[in-house]
Amino acid sequence: MGDFESRMMRLRRDLHRHPELGFREDRTKQVVAAFLRDIGLEVHEGVGVVGVLRKGTGNGAIALRADMDALPITETSVHDYVSETIGVMHACGHDGHTTMLLGAAARLAASSDFDGTVVFLFQPNEEHGLGAGAMLDEGVLERFPVEEVYAIHNLPGAPVGQISTRAGIICNSETLFEIAIKGQGGHASMPQTGVDAITVGAEIVTALQTIVSRKLAPAAGVVVSVTEFVTDGQRNVLPGNATLKGDFRARLPEDRGTVEHLMRQVAQGVAAAHGISANVTFDTQFVETINAPGPVEAVYRAAEAAGCNLVRDRAPMSFSEDFAQFSAKVPGCFLLLGNGEEGAHGQPLHSSDYDFNDALLPIGAEFWVRLVQDRLPCRQEHECP
Repeated sequence: MGDFESRMMRLRRDLHRHPELGFREDRTKQVVAAFLRDIGLEVHEGVGVVGVLRKGTGNGAIALRADMDALPITETSVHDYVSETIGVMHACGHDGHTTMLLGAAARLAASSDFDGTVVFLFQPNEEHGLGAGAMLDEGVLERFPVEEVYAIHNLPGAPVGQISTRAGIICNSETLFEIAIKGQGGHASMPQTGVDAITVGAEIVTALQTIVSRKLAPAAGVVVSVTEFVTDGQRNVLPGNATLKGDFRARLPEDRGTVEHLMRQVAQGVAAAHGISANVTFDTQFVETINAPGPVEAVYRAAEAAGCNLVRDRAPMSFSEDFAQFSAKVPGCFLLLGNGEEGAHGQPLHSSDYDFNDALLPIGAEFWVRLVQDRLPCRQEHECP
């Protein structure tokens, strides 16, 4: 392992030991800003960190984004750099995403192989879909205008270093929902005297599954999940109130509207059959992530130039990504980078024993460098000595 790879691995593992939740990435931001200043970049700190690198005289500009936040999960890994913060861990690989982009920044700062401006976006709070919007609200794209924006996410279960993406929809939207059921509580020995909110809620949970299986086209890619069932019942008290919470994912805005309509219809219909009411509310926190054709083709070329195993036109992912906020403003591409198929590297994202694969650090940095060279090429031979 060379000096560059060793430095990147130490940095990634340091970030892994010190995970921070969304909008609390204070130490992480300090580490990122200090690294960027050390390699000579122009640094701007706000809700996130922005590094700017200019070479040559070209007017072209692209942005590369990495996310920095961790998750409220207690780590169960057995390696020697486990989280030192109880109840918080990098279970999605954002420590690796940040390190790969820092490594690319270091390589690009030391070279003269491109002509233009690279804006490095280090985003907070991706997990709750709030960080990109906060950076946009600060005017990041007005202060640092770019023509294109790109982001990488690691993918457990895919071969190490495999790059895959597609034009069009790449990640689903996420809409949170809450169904408040108002019944009539009563004694557990006399259910006929009230309207048991648990029974009504259970019927709603089951009926919601027919939205995907019977109301939408099989290839729609919609997922409806109830994740919480909360009542005010006790050992011998039938609950009068219940709240169902969860989320649904969709690939098209029109499907989002259809699912909302059908969920209200199902919940209110089941409740009405029992003579009670149900109120349904929605909050779309992630919109669909859409890749533009031009940036996708650039990713294909850069992946091949970097010697990566490339999968074109992959199937869309069912998870959601805050990068969608950036790619809705300027053309962009979100791509997946295989994290490995075995051990902690193959564990699902958000698992307590997942770990980012350090073998990806030089691969990701090399890909970023190749992408910058593709999008900001030297126009004349003398421009890149």
